[in-house]
Amino acid sequence: MDKEVKSRKMALIVQQVSQQDEYRLDMDFWLKKSVSERLAEVCRLRRLYFNKGEEGFPTKIAKVVHKKRI
Repeated sequence: MDKEVKSRKMALIVQQVSQQDEYRLDMDFWLKKSVSERLAEVCRLRRLYFNKGEEGFPTKIAKVVHKKRI
């Protein structure tokens, strides 16, 4: 009645990339895009970010000033 359970072992595939290489790959990717494509992506990400909350997409940039006594 005691059957051995065979577990399937899978090799992990990991590719280590340095931060400089990652930055260079990102820059190469975005510089290959046209200016209008980059701007469209920035606008899309901005809409996604601001639509997560209840306040919605801001029509104006809020002026935030912090005063601190030294």
